Amino acid sequence: MTNLLNTYIGRISYIARFAVLSMALIFVSSCDEELEQFPSNAFAKDNFWTSESNANIALTGAYRGAIEYGTQVVPSDWWTYCGIVFMEFATDNAYDRRGDNSTQNRLTDGTLLPNNNVINGYWKGSYKRIAICNDFLENVGNVDMDQGKIDRMTAEVRFLRASTYFYISQFWGSAPLVTTTLTPDEANNVDKVSKAELVSFVISELEAAAADLPSFGELSGSEAGRASKQAALAFLGRMYLGEKNFIEASKVYKEIIDMGENIIDPDYASLFTPANEASSENIFSTQYFGGQAGNSLPQHAYPAVASGWHIVNPLGSLADAYGFDDGTPLSYDDPRFDYDDMGANRDPRFRYNLLWDGSSFGDKIYDCHPDHTESLDQLTYSKQATRTGYGLRKFFDESFSGNLRSDYGGNIPIIRYAEVLLSYLEAELEAGNPITQTLLDETINKVRGRASVGLPPITETDPATLRPILRNERRIELALEGQRLWDIFRWDIGDEVLVGDFWGAPFPSSTLYPTTSKKIDPQSRWYVTTKNFRAGTDNVWPIPESEVNVNPKLGN
Repeated sequence: MTNLLNTYIGRISYIARFAVLSMALIFVSSCDEELEQFPSNAFAKDNFWTSESNANIALTGAYRGAIEYGTQVVPSDWWTYCGIVFMEFATDNAYDRRGDNSTQNRLTDGTLLPNNNVINGYWKGSYKRIAICNDFLENVGNVDMDQGKIDRMTAEVRFLRASTYFYISQFWGSAPLVTTTLTPDEANNVDKVSKAELVSFVISELEAAAADLPSFGELSGSEAGRASKQAALAFLGRMYLGEKNFIEASKVYKEIIDMGENIIDPDYASLFTPANEASSENIFSTQYFGGQAGNSLPQHAYPAVASGWHIVNPLGSLADAYGFDDGTPLSYDDPRFDYDDMGANRDPRFRYNLLWDGSSFGDKIYDCHPDHTESLDQLTYSKQATRTGYGLRKFFDESFSGNLRSDYGGNIPIIRYAEVLLSYLEAELEAGNPITQTLLDETINKVRGRASVGLPPITETDPATLRPILRNERRIELALEGQRLWDIFRWDIGDEVLVGDFWGAPFPSSTLYPTTSKKIDPQSRWYVTTKNFRAGTDNVWPIPESEVNVNPKLGN
């Protein structure tokens, strides 16, 4: 029996790896021409590191990591659509249509076990990418090519490896820190290091990578998807935020801001579609190419009326976090709230991100009313349709008409400039620095004041009062982009937001609601699920059981 570290570090098959790479166009578009020049069985370790073309192929492999194409429900990598969007199932933002037994749901409902296949998927994908990066860094110096190119490629791969260890540090804490390729025996006996050691490594690697990476503004059009200085600094800022080193986080985020190469795009909705995914607000994204390395999220998340599987179901707690379009909080008792058109008078991001009963999706009407038994999207506990009364609009070009599994090419953002601005304000607030109107206008008010959103500016400067405002802004701005669980963990609010009953949309006029919803709510909200997050347990993931069985030291 061998563990995953053995499989992905000790016994990497060069032929198999590069055969996979040659079949997909991913991340490094400037290397695309190189991928088709070689037959899939032409590589062996002894003669691979001989040309710049091969180095580009290996770099592409480092960017791809463990990303797989086609539909998947268990993440193979942090940066697949499954690894990003489906992470929200473990939060108070979304529910997995597959039900309470969904292993994403089990991450936070009080039933997490070491055999959870989601945790295993992230672990496996992490160490696969790390293995590819280690191999690259050990060998790229042997290639006869311009030293400047070697330095840049090295910086990119150090960024990729460090960002992977960022996730490991934040979700597992203590874990193996592997920086060289290992023999099978070494892999099966690897030791864990402390979280502090992982954090220190991530910080030093990201600092080194940022020093040698080109800035975002220096990337050419053919280099879309490649890492920039801002991408490395943004992950460095995340690392400092996660470790509550707010002074250093503030410095890093301010450095990105002062570079002046990124913007808050006036058009929020288009940031998540091919029409505007190249916006300079999107600092770093997972790259998809329709028909070759397609994004299968449409198949999984489109409503049934549009031939989708409707697996992504935004929860009522997220929907209700979007207030009215004058910036005031939502209230069902307010005359501006319309049960028949829940998008009316709302924060425009509610309409850009979600579907609700009676809303349009392309040329279709999204009909999920629980009384409409003939509708494909009827809200029930049985149909392949919504479980909450809401659906996903974000990430989709609604005019798309190709194969939902393979033809959609929309990218998935990993880092947006909006996150940078909100994180900078958070770092300043938590560091105890004075909050001024100028600071608010340069951060949160730029985000919520973009032309397509147009919410009034925040004027609150008292830290205690501003904190929940800022946290809610982060939640609704970055909704379903895979950051909510990390935010819940680092804010230590799991026992507040992941405990108790969760509800969907309200349907007070429904005649079926009283006899169909599994629990009855005074506001006629549809019952979805109940969570029982265990503070101090569920916010630190167990190392997969299969790993510990092979190497008991990982369980200590």
